Amino acid sequence: MGRDWPHGLSAGVTLTFLVASLGGPAMAQSVSLIPATMPRIGTVDERYQSYNVEMLEVTGGRFWRPYGPELEAALRQPTPASAAQSNGDTPAGMNPALYESRPPLDLTNPRLRKLAAALGPAYVRVSGTWANTTFFPETDQAPATPPPGFMGVLSRQQWKSVVEFAKAANAEIVTSFATGLGTRDGAGVWMPEQARRLIAYTKSVGGRIVAAEFMNEPTLAIMGGAPQGYDAATYGRDFKAFRAFADQAAPDMIVLGPGSVGETIGEWGVAYGSLPVLKTREMLVASQPAQVDAFSYHHYGASSQRCAAMGKQTTAEAALSEDWLGRTDQTLAFYRALRDEFEPGRPFWLTETADAACGGNPWANTFLDTFRYLDQLGRLAKQDVRVVAHNTLVASDYGLLNDRTLEPKPTYWAGLLWRRLMGTTVLETGVPIQEGFHIYAHCLRGTPGGVAVLAINNSRTQSSAVEIPKAAEGYTLMAPQLESSSIRLNGQELRLRAQDELPDLQGSRVQAGRVELAPASITFLALPEAGNPGCR
Repeated sequence: MGRDWPHGLSAGVTLTFLVASLGGPAMAQSVSLIPATMPRIGTVDERYQSYNVEMLEVTGGRFWRPYGPELEAALRQPTPASAAQSNGDTPAGMNPALYESRPPLDLTNPRLRKLAAALGPAYVRVSGTWANTTFFPETDQAPATPPPGFMGVLSRQQWKSVVEFAKAANAEIVTSFATGLGTRDGAGVWMPEQARRLIAYTKSVGGRIVAAEFMNEPTLAIMGGAPQGYDAATYGRDFKAFRAFADQAAPDMIVLGPGSVGETIGEWGVAYGSLPVLKTREMLVASQPAQVDAFSYHHYGASSQRCAAMGKQTTAEAALSEDWLGRTDQTLAFYRALRDEFEPGRPFWLTETADAACGGNPWANTFLDTFRYLDQLGRLAKQDVRVVAHNTLVASDYGLLNDRTLEPKPTYWAGLLWRRLMGTTVLETGVPIQEGFHIYAHCLRGTPGGVAVLAINNSRTQSSAVEIPKAAEGYTLMAPQLESSSIRLNGQELRLRAQDELPDLQGSRVQAGRVELAPASITFLALPEAGNPGCR
């Protein structure tokens, strides 16, 4: 092939088309990988793969109704006019029929703690729309109903359970603070008392808040309980007050922000249903000269079927498409331009993401969403994103665990393999993203000189292949059907053992040479003898 590398391939990567015999049918397209020379292009946080536990899960309350006849009936009901403003525990602009009451999540559950710990170290972000209007008392006697201006109550015992869960799960706490009507003085100015209480109490019980956003999703501030008419200028005034408060009360806390959502292609643009979407650019202008320590944002490529009235829908048929998988790049590019202009040099934190907003689509429970989950981790690690916090660990369809049984879903098992194999040093494979070849590489976790390759074949019909120069351990994930709730590792279904013990995630010996990638499959390759100097 000489020096004319096709399709943007870099030196060290070879693209081949093998033919069975002259005039015979072509075999699968393949690329040759040279792990020893893959250059180091960046690093991610040790807690790169992280997760959310919604504040509403901690307090209990009304969260997304499961798919089924009751939800179908709810979707046929028009959103009442009264939904334009926050009402009880329903966010502004949302149809109350989309929600159902749930008890507080038992954060002491042994299965939950064991499965979360297996993903550690991680960050556990406790936030969400309801966090903006949740009251935190200054004594152990929590009020039975929220005070005026609040929609929920977080008791001190409930927050202590978050601190204890984080310790048990090898997780550091990330959060945001109450910013609704109840936190404001007569002139509508945000006051820090609620934030001060939470930080002080966390310290008093032996915990710490390692990072925090001022509020959850300020671009949708009205939905989150901000006063009517809340705009970018008001946010800028509030954020400057918050930054000054944080520097005094928690100088070691990483200030994240702005935590925007809903502005990019594939999201909601200028309006989310009947609610305005504030512009991040205007908020950043108004916030100057106060700055963040890391630039946070949220990404959902679509809204779920629950929120079909909001538009921006997707389908299961599109779940492996280049357009769908690439939407996370579009969102990052949008915020990168703003980061470079207003917060140059700050790392990115994606503090909330899943397949779709509003609890996820039905296929978020299945193997089909595993492709998006891993592909997103692979893509963003190459682009200065230091942390990706999936929404959620447990709640609703997009949870990594079933919220009724706490059984792992396919995305959990995929995340566990990522945690076991993919280290914090990011390498460049030289393979451009194209159908059948979504190939990422990191240093192999815990193995000096070793390389871990993630090879995703997102074609539903065509095999592909990679060529490797040395033997490897292979870990191939497949399922009986793409929308299966089960997942198989090298042909064996993954499930918990007795006493909730995790199975051995054992690879299969793969000889040097050609490694076939079946249609709609995901393969990790661990090459401990790669000899990459950037991994020593």
